[in-house]
Amino acid sequence: MQQPRRLGTGIGWRPEIAEAVERMPGIDWVEAVAENVCPGHVPESLLRLRERGVTVVPHGVSLGLGGADRPDESRLTALAERVEALGSPLVTEHIAFVRAGGPLTASPLLEAGHLLPVPRTRDALDVLCANVRAAQAALPVPLAVENIAALFSWPGEEMTEGQFLYELADRTGVRLLVDVANLHTNHVNRGEDPAKALDELPVEAIAYVHVAGGFERDGVWHDSHAHPVPGPVLDILADLASRVAPPGVLLERDENFPDPAELERELAAIRSTVTRAEARATAGAGLRGGTSAGRTTPGVSADTGTAPDTGPTSPATPDTAPATPAAPDAGPGEVTPVNGPDAVGAARQDTGPGPAAEDAARQRLGLAQAALLSALVAGTPAPEGFDGVRLGVQARSLAAKRADVVAKVAPELPEILAEVYRPAFLAYAQGHPMTGGYRRDALDFAEHLLLAGLPESTETRLLRDWWLERSGPAPLSRRPAARLARATRRVLLRR
Repeated sequence: MQQPRRLGTGIGWRPEIAEAVERMPGIDWVEAVAENVCPGHVPESLLRLRERGVTVVPHGVSLGLGGADRPDESRLTALAERVEALGSPLVTEHIAFVRAGGPLTASPLLEAGHLLPVPRTRDALDVLCANVRAAQAALPVPLAVENIAALFSWPGEEMTEGQFLYELADRTGVRLLVDVANLHTNHVNRGEDPAKALDELPVEAIAYVHVAGGFERDGVWHDSHAHPVPGPVLDILADLASRVAPPGVLLERDENFPDPAELERELAAIRSTVTRAEARATAGAGLRGGTSAGRTTPGVSADTGTAPDTGPTSPATPDTAPATPAAPDAGPGEVTPVNGPDAVGAARQDTGPGPAAEDAARQRLGLAQAALLSALVAGTPAPEGFDGVRLGVQARSLAAKRADVVAKVAPELPEILAEVYRPAFLAYAQGHPMTGGYRRDALDFAEHLLLAGLPESTETRLLRDWWLERSGPAPLSRRPAARLARATRRVLLRR
């Protein structure tokens, strides 16, 4: 049986720290946001890393596998193209929804601009399993999916996070990307015990582990990826490493990048945490005269220390999973599982609900997600059962993230508007949900300001020129035939 690919220690590759990452010692692999990589123009830094033998893993953020709709074929194709361009051994995404509404619910299509948690219900699990299977069929390498952080809980949930992930891995054979920082976030925000989640997780299905920092404000933990990794997150990493040898561990940092030396110190702390946990587990096993209880090397038998001979493994399936367990909701007198899906690298025979039942589950989930997202981005009332205060925190967080990302994709806007940019964008976001991605959002924001009747000034003229140059299918400077349309639009905007 093929064991999972050993990745080692890695860091999230970002353009802002690309040169520093190339110079860092001991970097075995990197992870790049898939949507930020153009297959035909892979950044030179990533190409140089690949030439040195550094593995590059694309990490998707926009599929919305936890959404009610089936995965968009064009997004799956784009993700597969990035896998091929980077020569990656696997690809990752999130257990989240990022948009809701549309034809399924006969309501406006809304985008969150961020990852939102799915309810841990049977409906959501059935839909997620179907979406994961569709993604697995469309992608050329194994898929791993990540547990996400949440600021709020869904009412009426039927499973714990560990049980939900266990069922997902069991039914689909998908690998898991376990983010220990997100387990800490959910501990603070939702009172969920990280140790219990690890007890219930199929840890042998882990592809790799994320470690990141955040901050606490007014009793709410924000998974910012812009702050140092705190001690409690490293404690959860140590607990995980005492149970299973993680194939890879990666430091994520997306904003507020420190000096390279500080990133190297965080990487050293991560390595040290894993090494110490593994040493303690091994020592404990030696004292007991056997293997460490609960600790597993993926693909290796705990009884013999060797890989079991189960025949050839299909390259289209994940490499690992634990031995056959009982179901997570085992009844009285039955054994509740600690780890693992049914078989290493293979899902149990599961076809999910029939087409009619699946469609009904999708519609129920779609209506619930659309109502929630509308409350978060369009100001409609909070659905029954939700914590209104927490939804308010999430809504403000989404608006702030929109402002930050728009400033990145359209850096001219904060340059033109200076200190006015952020308050103006946040005011705009309250009544204008995002419906077409961040670049469209930037254009719509600029148009909104211009149509609001800004007083004529140098800034207004610069903003008008910027919008005119980018609002057509091609830059107007390259379309001489559009001169009349440009002049007409200028007149309209000056009214």
